[in-house]
Amino acid sequence: MYSINCKGKLISIETPLIMGIINATPDSFYKGDILLGMDGLINKAQQMIAEGVDIIDVGGQSTRPNATLLTIQEELERVIPIISALHTLHPQLIISVDTFYSEVAKQAIAAGASIVNDVSGGTIDEAMLPTVAALQVPYICMHMKGNPQTMQQLAMYDDVTLEVLDFFIKKVHDCSAVGIKDVIIDPGFGFAKTITHNFTLLKNLSQLKILQCPILVGLSRKSTVYKTLNITADEALNGSTVLHTLALENGANILRVHDVKAAKEAVQLLAAYHQ
Repeated sequence: MYSINCKGKLISIETPLIMGIINATPDSFYKGDILLGMDGLINKAQQMIAEGVDIIDVGGQSTRPNATLLTIQEELERVIPIISALHTLHPQLIISVDTFYSEVAKQAIAAGASIVNDVSGGTIDEAMLPTVAALQVPYICMHMKGNPQTMQQLAMYDDVTLEVLDFFIKKVHDCSAVGIKDVIIDPGFGFAKTITHNFTLLKNLSQLKILQCPILVGLSRKSTVYKTLNITADEALNGSTVLHTLALENGANILRVHDVKAAKEAVQLLAAYHQ
């Protein structure tokens, strides 16, 4: 059983947690949660809370392949008002900020977030790891080669599972060395990985347990689902739930999802099945 310390609030991961995605960007591969204005995004988060979400993940930077890179200031203008509003409305809510900029992480934590979710694993901003250590919050470290603008040209591996594992062995050590106490690992499905790589990682997910860190899986409505099924991201709820169930069976501790209710039901049904 894992637990993480979110600014003094101890969160148990005895059963898998659901992280709901709030994308404060019009440039996302899935448009279903893009609502007009901050009020729409707050309403979306409120719906997730009603459905039993454990963590709300707020991001302003699109990380889809070939996305336009935002400046730090642009990203701050997108995420800080939402984090601040959610924290005011729900002071006990666990909020993570999805960013690879250390300055955004710092200001988001001050505004009410209590987890940093970095898709670059500290490779884009070298100040990220020491900043998270100083903030004393949990760190979600994701595997990615390059950046969203270059990653799809770098999707080459001799053994994708082994290379991802080796990456995390080093990163978990680096995080510990600077003083980060709670590290969550995310294999980075779709980030510098082909559909075949994604399925291989999903099948071998339990091998990452050797790291003794909670494992986060982000497969919700991604191209691995909709391209395999020859459908659109809007039609990919059922396929996402199937892959979420496989991820849970293979050791996932946190599911990062667009559709909280369906993911919660998968967790509950799988628990009942194993009992």
